[in-house]
Amino acid sequence: MLHVILFQPEIAPNVGNVGRLCAVAGARLHLIHPLGFAIDDRRLRRAGMDYWRALDRIEYPSWQAFVDDPRRPRRIWLFSTRGGRGLWQTAFADQDGLMFGRETSGCPESVHAWLGPEQVVRIPQRDGLRSLNLATAVGIATYEAWRQLERGQ
Repeated sequence: MLHVILFQPEIAPNVGNVGRLCAVAGARLHLIHPLGFAIDDRRLRRAGMDYWRALDRIEYPSWQAFVDDPRRPRRIWLFSTRGGRGLWQTAFADQDGLMFGRETSGCPESVHAWLGPEQVVRIPQRDGLRSLNLATAVGIATYEAWRQLERGQ
């Protein structure tokens, strides 16, 4: 199983789409509060549709609660445009966590420092553009990790 971790996401439809992806891929979704919306937001339900009921989801009231929780993945890869390690150079393993920051600002420096620079991954993109949509980035990373697990790499 893979774990998808969203650090303080702000946009309900993105989280709905990520939840749907996690349900389909069999990944557990970890949501670190505060969220920029209510979990019962109709936009979240619409994007996630009936998949939300099939979703394996854990919510944490804060970053520290996530860090202290024994259910969190032990090895975490943080996806960031500031990453030094490329997606294609990262070897994923069963039970890995794929972490993504806020849509507007990513993860704070304290999260980067907690993980260390060797755990920060960059999805390839053209220079001069800000970043991918959160749900798109989660999809790319999740399916690359799943591909590696299926091939036994």
